[in-house]
Amino acid sequence: MGAVRLLAGCSFFALSLIAGTAKAQTPVTLQYWVYSDFAQGEALKLQQEFIAEFEAAHPGVKISISGKGDDDLTTGQVTGAASGNLPDVFMNGLAAGAQLVEAGALDNIYFRWMAMPQSYRDQFDTSAIASCMPKPDTMYCLPYTGFGEIMFRNLTVLKEAGIDTTNPPKDWAEWLDQMKKVKAAGKFAMPDQTQVFNSVASTYAIVGPDSDWGIDFATKKTLVKPESYAKALQLLVDMAPLTSGTSRNDQATKDLFITNQLAFHVVGPWVDPTYGQAAKDSGLKYDFVLVPAAKEGDHGGVKSYEILSVAPGKNADISWQFASYIAEKKQMLRWAKLLSRYNGNAAAMADPEVTSLPLVAKSVEAVKYALEVQPPYFVGAYPNCYKSIVTDNAAAVADGDMTPDEGAKDLVEQLNDCIASN
Repeated sequence: MGAVRLLAGCSFFALSLIAGTAKAQTPVTLQYWVYSDFAQGEALKLQQEFIAEFEAAHPGVKISISGKGDDDLTTGQVTGAASGNLPDVFMNGLAAGAQLVEAGALDNIYFRWMAMPQSYRDQFDTSAIASCMPKPDTMYCLPYTGFGEIMFRNLTVLKEAGIDTTNPPKDWAEWLDQMKKVKAAGKFAMPDQTQVFNSVASTYAIVGPDSDWGIDFATKKTLVKPESYAKALQLLVDMAPLTSGTSRNDQATKDLFITNQLAFHVVGPWVDPTYGQAAKDSGLKYDFVLVPAAKEGDHGGVKSYEILSVAPGKNADISWQFASYIAEKKQMLRWAKLLSRYNGNAAAMADPEVTSLPLVAKSVEAVKYALEVQPPYFVGAYPNCYKSIVTDNAAAVADGDMTPDEGAKDLVEQLNDCIASN
């Protein structure tokens, strides 16, 4: 396929990015690692479109795409940095950023970023860009896809419990009341929020504040304060008798929701295709709303981004060109339409072709309120003991082994010991 035909659908800005690069270059093959979900089916076809467009404008450049599981991405990038065999362009999650910095896997793209036109830089969500910039003159990523948690509601379960589903619960008190009605009707209200770190974080986000979450790597102490965290533990105690006993990530949780046994599922938008298919196949009636918070008008849930990064080395310049091309509005607009998923290109998220997609529109709104999962990013890696301490503590309090106040005090002490010993 000729370059003219391939580039016909590209934006003026995308063309300006690659103008003048159609001259022959020293042959190079860039290794491009993506999430396994992005390397199959329709997602792979679209990635291949991006690759073909870029290759057409860069004779001599070939891009080899490989899909990797979450753990394989991080392991491969860390070991690749040690062996000098890194992929040139790759995806990962924000939470893995500090580990990759420590391994030497990430090129500092700040000056390449600043050399881009202001119109390009203005396309991105400012908070997402800030997450990629841990200190002045330092930038380790471009925001790519992402999520803000939303609450999926099984409308059949709620109506059988006598709940008016016209409007979502306005705050935690109303939401808890609805959970109790669901339990009284013989159904489960929620998954067990103590089993997964992100669901504990999501529960904390209901009461906040955001400033009391994460790690202060300068002092090597947790930012969690007992008085604020005790409120979150009380929420877990209140929910404990109402839950399914399954975690938010279990297939059993989705099965319960699909078979009208579970009322609420607070999670990322990636479960919507499953629930959407169930709506077609078995008549599942559901919707999705923002996660309620303690105060009316506020909302809970967590957020994070998948990121694009570039390896240091001889291919860093052309790798940056490719990464910046696929993160540009035209490409991210196509990506959002295909996946019906939020991403970090704010210009794409504001485009009418995307704002008309209910799931994306709700995700964009959710991100405005949501809590960062493991802040700050690219500063220090969370010790392995950190997450397990949080979930074990949450489970112990929910089981009645400690009061919320006792649990909060114990948690802070354990987290500080964990951080200090790593």
